[in-house]
Amino acid sequence: MEQFLSNPFTQPLYFFRLTAIIFAITFIRYLVVSGVYHYLFFVWLRPTFQKRIITVQTISKRQMRQEVWRSFLTSFIFAFSGSALVIFWQKGWTQIYIDWNAYPIWYLPLSLLLALLVHETYYYWLHRWMHLPKVYKWVHKWHHDSIETSSLTAFSFHPIESILQAIVVPILILCIPLNIYILFILLLIMTLSGTINHAGVEIFPKGFERHWLGKWLIGASHHDLHHKQFRYNFGLYFTFWDHWMKTESPKYERHFRAHTGNEVKN
Repeated sequence: MEQFLSNPFTQPLYFFRLTAIIFAITFIRYLVVSGVYHYLFFVWLRPTFQKRIITVQTISKRQMRQEVWRSFLTSFIFAFSGSALVIFWQKGWTQIYIDWNAYPIWYLPLSLLLALLVHETYYYWLHRWMHLPKVYKWVHKWHHDSIETSSLTAFSFHPIESILQAIVVPILILCIPLNIYILFILLLIMTLSGTINHAGVEIFPKGFERHWLGKWLIGASHHDLHHKQFRYNFGLYFTFWDHWMKTESPKYERHFRAHTGNEVKN
């Protein structure tokens, strides 16, 4: 390990070992988080969340196998990105820091918010590009094969889309000073957001779509309409780009209330 830390580029064996370890962590984490989340809301808490379930059709075994296989490929690509991240850090090319005193304490939440906003902007416009007809069939169609989504859909991407998504974290750490623990929190938010948005159950409280904070956050109802309507709701974490670009679905508020209140969905 000391050899790897001292000069990773001359030790390809260690690079591939590191990639294998990151792949195992990424793929197992995906299976565990997806499985636990699905069991929690569709089995254990189903009586409480029955009206909040958006995925009305039973997900077929074929779709589940397809999503797991595609997520396997995605995890492999993400692992290479993770290994590159480690190497960039070891070579001193990144803005990652460990010393809590390197920046003022108020910078910690600000840096996290800044990273999320940059990622949101990158993803929104990437997402809009991937929906161009000539691009869609080669890059994004795999993800939209899942019209009725589940927690397993979160990583179900074409390899090209996986690469385009994997490069964002290395770019962030090259450009934005981030405490290593803030980076871990960012990665956790990425995982939870993808799971929550695809799981097919609305967990936000009733009336949250009109709350000062809730109207800017994306949840399952918001992203479900993207999979069903295709031309709306392109955001990742936040709705502001959809608001500004007039790409938020006009059915969103009613769709949200249908799964949190008493209104009947169209």
